[in-house]
Amino acid sequence: MTERELDAAGITDPVLREAYDHCRRLNARHGRTYFLATRLLPVERRPAVHALYGFARWADDIVDALGTGADTARRDAELAALERELAKGLRDGESAEPVVRALADTARRYGIDHAHFADFMTAMRSDLVVTDYADYAALRRYMHGSAAVIGLQMLPVLGTVTDRGTAAPHAAALGVAFQLTNFLRDVGEDLDRGRVYLPADLLAAHGVDRERLRWSRDTGRRDPRITSALRAFERLTRGVYRQAAPGLAMLEPVSRPCIRTAFVLYGGILDAVAEDGYAVLHRRSVVPRRRRAVVAADGLARVAAARLRARSAAARGTEQAPLTAPEPVEPRMVEEVA
Repeated sequence: MTERELDAAGITDPVLREAYDHCRRLNARHGRTYFLATRLLPVERRPAVHALYGFARWADDIVDALGTGADTARRDAELAALERELAKGLRDGESAEPVVRALADTARRYGIDHAHFADFMTAMRSDLVVTDYADYAALRRYMHGSAAVIGLQMLPVLGTVTDRGTAAPHAAALGVAFQLTNFLRDVGEDLDRGRVYLPADLLAAHGVDRERLRWSRDTGRRDPRITSALRAFERLTRGVYRQAAPGLAMLEPVSRPCIRTAFVLYGGILDAVAEDGYAVLHRRSVVPRRRRAVVAADGLARVAAARLRARSAAARGTEQAPLTAPEPVEPRMVEEVA
């Protein structure tokens, strides 16, 4: 199906096609929930999403290079090299790195503000030295670069029915909501990396600190104070989802099923954490396969409805129909989503 996506997007250069395919493989391997949602987009828009995700994944992997012997200085040097390659790619469209080549092409095609990529790299550098956050305001400053700008990068690809400035705060909020969800799900794994993303003042309000989290992670024992703090963080996260929700209707109709599916699937992770008793320090909570299948099926139904409305509008001469139709999501894909 990769060839169909690239053909539909008008990407003909063989080297560039390989670069986009490389990004797609990264998305399929590491971002399986979002990869499923991306399959609900019209095919010509998917390569851009894969490029944006692939670049973010690559930078994040450099930061989280645990077990590879890469110390902070080495990772800092690798991020600096990536920044130089990114600047060159955005400037002249050329790069020896497939991910940067695809990203630069996507930025050019969709007119994505280069400042979003600079802000993202600043956040990645922060992760090398900052291991906790005093309060939610400090965490939000970090998440502007690590999450909000991802939503802003995506917005030109998805398209809007309002002016982009009106939709932008909701797109940024959705990026933050997704990252907060990951922070809650991955508390134990992040702690093993030496990081605590839950704000220190929120933890302290429930009688919890880093040492208490470490004790629970190491011993496998539960503490009601930790459960209370995690529940409070879940409530905070759900509030950000509510801020993001109005933005779904501001997207172009053909993009809404994709983002709504991601919205529901990521929100389902919060449900899974709660149903699992907030045991995130001891195991990863996952959305059951049956629930994922239901969400995917609903997404397909919404794609079909959007296509029908677009064709009807085109027949009336009021709106241009999508260039190509989204392909079906195979049952195997639904089963594989983590």
